[in-house]
Amino acid sequence: MSHPALDVVVARPGCPSPVGPCRVRFPDPREADADGLLASGGDLEPPTLLAAYRRGVFPWPADGVDLLWWSPDPRAVLPPDGVHVSRSLARTLRRGGFRVTIDAAFDDVVAGCADRGDDDETWITPAIREAYARLHGLGWAHSVEVWVDGALAGGLYGVAIGGLFAAESMFHRRTDASKVALVALAQHARAVGVELIDVQMPTPHLAAMGARTLARDAYLAALARAVACPVNFTGVDGVSPVE
Repeated sequence: MSHPALDVVVARPGCPSPVGPCRVRFPDPREADADGLLASGGDLEPPTLLAAYRRGVFPWPADGVDLLWWSPDPRAVLPPDGVHVSRSLARTLRRGGFRVTIDAAFDDVVAGCADRGDDDETWITPAIREAYARLHGLGWAHSVEVWVDGALAGGLYGVAIGGLFAAESMFHRRTDASKVALVALAQHARAVGVELIDVQMPTPHLAAMGARTLARDAYLAALARAVACPVNFTGVDGVSPVE
């Protein structure tokens, strides 16, 4: 079912800043164990995080340990041109009543993703929040916000490197708001030339939105092509610096 294109406003256009060399040496992602755990230790500095994403690795704290690095097999990806819009979501998109922005409220989106309620522990620790805020300040991490009646209703955030967007987390406070954010992300990705939206782990929710899985070797091949693309996620002239 068709739906109108979303009006997506980029609040902070610009080019990402160089971050310098990475001091951490990651193992080959093919050495990850059956659960996808590859390594522990290192740091969450911008050069480390960007080097990790370029190698198909991401941080995911667990059991109170911040510095755990993962490369799951298979890997979940969302084709920018393959988002599935259900009938109910199509009605939401046609009805409107929301505003979509990029990079207008990064910290608030991360806080929304971290808020899982009093009983649920979040993997988005203070160290993770600080690390991605630094990446955002340097122009590498981005957020998609959905606003209803002037209030933040949902959104997502992730890291963009060339033609890769590595989505980290999403949240909603209003029905379908996170789905609208995902549709907006895919639309913007197509517009600027992003080839690969990495959503890390397969879930029923993501599968319903069109996510599919790739074996690790296939993912790493697609990743290598994507990060080499001369793409700037904000859509302005200029490309991601080559480290």
